[in-house]
This record gives sequence, structure tokens and C-alpha cells, in this order.
Amino acid sequence: MRKIFPLILLLAAGNCAYAGTSDYLPEAKLKSEDASMFNVGAGMTMKLVHVNGEWVNPYGIAYAKIGAFMNGAHEFGGQLGFRYPTFLNGTDKNGFYVGAYGGHIKSRSTDHGDKTQLGLGADLAYVLLNKERISTFSIGMGAGKEVTSGNTVVFEGRPEFQASYSLSFGF
Repeated sequence: MRKIFPLILLLAAGNCAYAGTSDYLPEAKLKSEDASMFNVGAGMTMKLVHVNGEWVNPYGIAYAKIGAFMNGAHEFGGQLGFRYPTFLNGTDKNGFYVGAYGGHIKSRSTDHGDKTQLGLGADLAYVLLNKERISTFSIGMGAGKEVTSGNTVVFEGRPEFQASYSLSFGF
């Protein structure tokens, strides 16, 4: 009994710890048969024209956008984000998704070269999702860090509106 008691105690404590944290995990709303796991496409986020990759998992959609800004010298830009399904309707997994993103928000040419602003934000998206494609319309609010060029403030660190559209196809 002395040798097995610590093992029984460890197993009991492990089960209690798991039971205590499993209530806080989000609900898995997407199944593998609902959509293709990996999707590639293109879109536009404000003035950032991009290609994007999306990973559909049981808890939502993770994405990466890489592209160039339409203004100035077409500076490189990118964003990473995740969207969680909050209200789904229809037979496919269409509906409203709430998400968060981070990356390049704006770009501008200055006397000292082109400047880009990095920031974070949250968005509300309507996603049309099925096995072949993902079509996403989103609006969000984000804020970036203040960017200066010499003594001039190029971008202020204040909240900014962001709109986006992307279309991706599964493979």
C-alpha cells in the first residue's frame, strides 16, 4: 500500500485538475468535414493587397496575410489573426465570427523613406464557409504604435477603423 498510494494520489489530483480547467475551454464548433483544413486565397485589407493562408481548426480560423500597400513605394505588410465562431446559421458553417489580429495597419511615404504602422485590434466578421471556399467580410477596430520621422509624427497611436475582404479556396 505504501508504494501504490502516491500513484493513486497523483492520478486523483490529475483528474481533479483536469476537471477544474475543462469548463474554461471554448466550445469546438467546427468539424473537419465542414471545411478544408488549409485554404489559400487573396484579398484586400484597407490599402493592403494580400495573399492569405487560412487554417480551419475545431475552435475557429487562424490566418496569415502577406502583401503590399497600394500607396507610396508599395511597402511590404502582413497580419496574423484568429476568428472564433460565435453565431452560426444555415447548413454550412456560415455566420458571425469574432476575432483578433496584429500586424501592419497603414503605410505612408515620408522624406525619410516609407513608414509602416504596426498595431493590434479586434474584428467582427461574417464568414461564408464550406468545403471548397472561405469568403470573409470583416470590420474591426485597432490601434497602432506612434510612428515618427525626424520630429514629425507620421502616425498617431489612436484607434482606427479597418475593413477587409478575402476569398480563399481549400486544397
